[in-house]
Amino acid sequence: MDVTTLRKQLTSKPVGQVYVVLGQQSILMEQAREAFNQLIPEDQKVMNVGSYDMETTPLAVALDDAMSAPFFGDKRLVLVNKPYFLTGENKSTKIDHDLDSLENYLTHPEVDTILVFMAPYEKLDGRKKIVKQLKKVAEEVSAAPLTEQAARKLVKQQVQADGYQMEQAVLDELVTRTNADYSLMAGSISKLELFDLQTKKISLDGVRGLVPQSLDQNVFDLVNAVLAKNQQLAIQHYQDLIESQEQPIMINAILVGQFRLLIQVQVLAQRGLSQGGIASEIKAHPFRVKMAMQTVKRFSTQLLEQAYVGLVDIEQQLKTTTRNPQLLFELFMLKYAKLAS
Repeated sequence: MDVTTLRKQLTSKPVGQVYVVLGQQSILMEQAREAFNQLIPEDQKVMNVGSYDMETTPLAVALDDAMSAPFFGDKRLVLVNKPYFLTGENKSTKIDHDLDSLENYLTHPEVDTILVFMAPYEKLDGRKKIVKQLKKVAEEVSAAPLTEQAARKLVKQQVQADGYQMEQAVLDELVTRTNADYSLMAGSISKLELFDLQTKKISLDGVRGLVPQSLDQNVFDLVNAVLAKNQQLAIQHYQDLIESQEQPIMINAILVGQFRLLIQVQVLAQRGLSQGGIASEIKAHPFRVKMAMQTVKRFSTQLLEQAYVGLVDIEQQLKTTTRNPQLLFELFMLKYAKLAS
């Protein structure tokens, strides 16, 4: 189930005894945590809510808490954070986690305890015995990164619930500036609403003034200028990134990665893969693939490969020489423009 479904379930159905919140979307993890916390009255939280970090605390401590009866309340909430022992990760830690005791607990969970595993990981290791048992007992809540469509839907719902309006073009700009990252989008809503408090209508000026473009998006603008052979604009974008304290080697690395992505997307699209299929194949965010698919339609594989090779050459020179990074980029643009003409 997703976090929205979880909220509804916790208020309308009997609460389960064991849950796993799995995924790397931080804001969804926090929303799920808050939903569980609301199950315990405020005046009972001190005695009936326990939160334990498995990277610093033995599992046995959390299980002892889970097996204790609620103190002057109906329910006890125990949050097990970062349970890396459920994944394939090998942590260099001296902490000994008693998984046998967890297996016993899962066989007979405490009726008055809500045990929640907050797992900020892409997936659990399904080969492990303890994971197999946990999946049989626990209800799973997804906190995986949202698709662009799902992120748009939640942002619209939040804005409307707050009594505001947001036109499609404004939402498009917010999506572009945040690379469709729901955490960044949701984190911007409160300041955008404050900016347009009088009109109750989120404005394009507000988004452009208050939501900074990600480094990836700034580099994407640079990529478009390079592909358009617009030397003046490309150099201006490059200078802007340098002036914003971005390191030349980092800028170039992202440029190389972006052109690699464009080439991969073009090749896979030519093979007939869909946007979702390409994203899955190369393990890239669907929004990045969407933007790349729109870009590669206008350019040949040869042009993309020429830019890629030129940027790899810059990377080698940045690592082995003391030549001025901006000069290297300007020389690359001159050479690329001649090749692409």
